[in-house]
Amino acid sequence: MKVAAFNGSPRIGGNIDLLLTETIRSIEEAGHVVTKFALNEMNIRPCQDCGGCEGTGRCVRTDDMASISDAIRLSDRFILASPIFFFGLSAQAKTMIDRCQAFWCEKYLLKQPIPEGENGRKGLLLLVGGMKKEIGVQCGGATAKAFFRTISVGEHETVSYLGIDKKGAIRDHESAFRDVQRAGRRLVGEDVRE
Repeated sequence: MKVAAFNGSPRIGGNIDLLLTETIRSIEEAGHVVTKFALNEMNIRPCQDCGGCEGTGRCVRTDDMASISDAIRLSDRFILASPIFFFGLSAQAKTMIDRCQAFWCEKYLLKQPIPEGENGRKGLLLLVGGMKKEIGVQCGGATAKAFFRTISVGEHETVSYLGIDKKGAIRDHESAFRDVQRAGRRLVGEDVRE
C-alpha cells in the first residue's frame, strides 16, 4: 500500500515529528511505502479563493502543492500529523488543507471523486497539544475530518495527546510510541495484538 504522511509541525524533533516518525517506521517495517511531506519546508502558497479550480478540479497555482496533489490521488492511506495551536491545526497543515479546495470542486461540483482503488482509502490523524482542554482536539479534528472527506477518505482514526508542550516531552508519555505504532499498523490492515 502507498501511504502519504503530512507533517504539519514546524518543529524538527518536536512531539509531532517524533510520533510521526515512529508511526512511519511501524508501517515501513510492515512492508508498505510511505511518502512523507514536511509541510514547513515546502513552498505552498495559501489558497487565493480565485475560483480557478471550479471548472477543472485542478489548482491553477504552481508550487509544491502539485506533488502533494499527486500523492493524494495515488495513495491508499493518509496520515495527517499536527500540533494544536490556538485550538486548531497548525498553519502549515491548514494551508495544505485549504489548497485541497481543488479536490472539493472536483468531488462536489464536478461530481468526480477520487476513486476508492482496490485497497480503499483510510486515514490517521495525530494531534499533540500543550493545553489540556479537549476543544483543541475537537476543533482540529473537525478540520481534519473535512480534509479527509474531501479527498475521499471515508474513515480515519484519531490519536491525540494533550498537556504535552515541551519539545520532546512525548518521550515521557508511557504509551504514546506504542499507541502510534499500533495505529500505524491498523491503518495498513496489519493484525495488531493489544
